[in-house]
Amino acid sequence: MIKVSVMYPNTPGARFNHEYYRDNHMPLVKARMGESCKFYTVDKGLSGGAPGTPPTYIGMCHIFSDSVESFQAGFGPHVAEILGDIPNYTDLAPVMQISEVIVG
Repeated sequence: MIKVSVMYPNTPGARFNHEYYRDNHMPLVKARMGESCKFYTVDKGLSGGAPGTPPTYIGMCHIFSDSVESFQAGFGPHVAEILGDIPNYTDLAPVMQISEVIVG
């Protein structure tokens, strides 16, 4: 299993609508990807590692797929629509990472 993490850096003055991300964007991703997206999680950054520090990322999601190929097959055909929705909830550029799930 793989996990695709999409992270939005916590940048002062940036806009990020958590409700839209949770209620509209991620359900859109799941609907378009179908079974290629086994499940996903949505995170809202609260703080950094040290007390009183800001979170590194203001928001993020993790999309779980059977393989990189499965993810690409589900995401690829809808990339324009999915990426085109980003301005509806943020003005930040996402950072992506694909990881193999070792324990989970």
